Amino acid sequence: MSTSFQDLTPARVVEELDRYIIGQDKAKRAVAIALRNRLRRERLPEDIRDEIAPKNILMIGPTGVGKTEIARRLAKLCNAPFVKVEATKYTEVGYVGRDVESMVRDLMAAGVAMVKSEMREGVAEEASRRAEERLLDVLLPGLKNADMPIGETQATLVVPAGAAPAEGTRERFRALLRAGKLDTREVELSVQAQAPVLELFQGAQMEEMEAALGSLSGLFGGKKKRRVVTVKEARAILEAEELDKLVDQDKAVDEARRRVEGMGIIFIDEIDKIANREGRGGSGVDVSREGVQRDILPIVEGSTVNTKWGPVDTTHVLFIAAGAFNVSKPTDLIPELQGRFPIRVELEALSARDFERILTEPKNALVTQYSMLLGTEGVTLEFTPQAIARIAEIAQAANTRTENIGARRLQTVMERLLEELSFAAPGMAGSKVVVDEAFVDARFKDFAERQDLSRYIL
Repeated sequence: MSTSFQDLTPARVVEELDRYIIGQDKAKRAVAIALRNRLRRERLPEDIRDEIAPKNILMIGPTGVGKTEIARRLAKLCNAPFVKVEATKYTEVGYVGRDVESMVRDLMAAGVAMVKSEMREGVAEEASRRAEERLLDVLLPGLKNADMPIGETQATLVVPAGAAPAEGTRERFRALLRAGKLDTREVELSVQAQAPVLELFQGAQMEEMEAALGSLSGLFGGKKKRRVVTVKEARAILEAEELDKLVDQDKAVDEARRRVEGMGIIFIDEIDKIANREGRGGSGVDVSREGVQRDILPIVEGSTVNTKWGPVDTTHVLFIAAGAFNVSKPTDLIPELQGRFPIRVELEALSARDFERILTEPKNALVTQYSMLLGTEGVTLEFTPQAIARIAEIAQAANTRTENIGARRLQTVMERLLEELSFAAPGMAGSKVVVDEAFVDARFKDFAERQDLSRYIL
C-alpha cells in the first residue's frame, strides 16, 4: 500500500471527490467508507482478512448525476484497476453478446497496463540510453546489417544517391542526435509485424488462442517487416523495444493480479436494464435478463476466472452497480443478486443551483474548459454570474420538459450557446467576449419568448 493511500480517510476521499463532482454527498460517503474498509482489511491478520468481503454498492438515480464519475474518480484516488461495463452488453449463454467473465478479463488487462506503465517510468532513462546506443550503431559509417546481433531490430541508414559516407566520432554523432539535427534523416528498420486479429472466438477461448499464438510467435522469432522511418521515429520505436525488455513481464503480471484481486473496482452500469420489470412475467426477454443476472451472480459472489495472464479471484473485487430504475426497481433483481449489494444509495436529481456550481466549481468545469479552448485562438472568454445562472435555468428547464439527462444537458446548451463564437474564433485573436444574460437570451430566443427548447436542445 502506498503512503498516499494510507492517508485516504473517508473525509479526505469526500474532499477529493468534491473537486470534480457537485452534490451527491450520500454516495460520496458510501464509496469513501467502502474504500477505507479496504485499508482496514489489509491491516488485519491474514486468516481474518480472507473472511471479510467488500461491501458492494448499488447506486440508484437518473442519468447524468455523477454515478460513473464517482466510481472512476474513486479508482484514480487509490490507484486501483478500474473498468466500467454495461450490463446490457452481456447476454445469457446461447444469445449474441459478451460473456460476463469478460469483465474480469478487462479488469486484469487494465491492471497489467497500469503496472507496466509504472514500471516503464522507472526504467525510462535506461531505455533511452540503450536506444541511443543502438541508433548510433546504425548512424555511424561502415556499420552493416550483418553486424547487428541476431534477434535485434536491424536498421540501415538510407543515404541519398551519390552522398559521401558520414564521418566523425561516435560522440560527435551523439551530440548531433541529442541536438535533433539528425531527426529528419531516414533509416530502414526491420520490426515485428502485428498479426491480424481474427474474431472467431469469444471470451476465454479467444484469450487462450492469443496466448498460444503469442508463444509460437516468440518461439520462432515472429514475422518481420521493413519500414522506412525518420531517425526521430526510429528512436521512439527502439525505446519502446528497450522498455519491453527492461520490464519484468512476470513480475508485472504478478503485481497486476495482486492489485486486481485486492483493490480492483468493477462498475456495472445499467443494471436496471436486466431486471425483470414488474408486471411482466414469463416472456423470452425477461428470461434472458434473469439469465444474465444469474451469470453475473457468481462473479460478484467470488469465483476464479481464467485469463491469458492466469486465474483471477474476484472474491475481494469491489463491485459498484448503478441504474436509473425509472421503469423497474431494485427489488426486481433476483434476490441472490440483491443480497450481494448491501449498500444502496439514492442519488438526487440535479437542480438549477447544482448546474450553476457544475459550470464553475469543479476542477474540470465546463466554463473553464471553453475559456481555455478559445484561449488557444487568442480569444478571452468571460462569463458573468447572471449568464451562468441563465444557462443553468435553461438546462434545468430542458431536463424538465424533455428527457432528464442530468449534467450532460449542460454540454448541449454550451455547444449551442458558443457555436457561432467557436466558428469565428480563429479570426478574432486578441479580442475579449463577455457572455452575459443578454448574450444567452439572444442565442435561445425561442426559450425566452415561448419556452420552446425542442428546436435547439436535444
